[in-house]
Amino acid sequence: MTTHTFSTTTFLSRIFVLLALVLAVGCASTDKQASTGEYIDDTVITTRVKAAIFADDELKTLEINVETFKSVVQLSGFVSEASHIPRAERVARSVKGVKSVKNDLRVK
Repeated sequence: MTTHTFSTTTFLSRIFVLLALVLAVGCASTDKQASTGEYIDDTVITTRVKAAIFADDELKTLEINVETFKSVVQLSGFVSEASHIPRAERVARSVKGVKSVKNDLRVK
């Protein structure tokens, strides 16, 4: 009969490596899911775009929805004038970190 010596250190090392691999794969970015870092960056961008829109005297409205995914901002909702649609897009594009803007705003 063969006896295997399996130390606690070896066991813990293997568990640590397995855990590291699982976390690395779980936090990876895919086409449809942002990584943890990207999610945080997107949240910051969304907040900055919302603040910039609210700070604009012509756009100051809560009817513009802002969502961000992998630094691409999507604007949706309603504005009171057609001229506000390109203005909102310009404001969003001016925010640091924004790669592009999808503008789905409509005039009510």
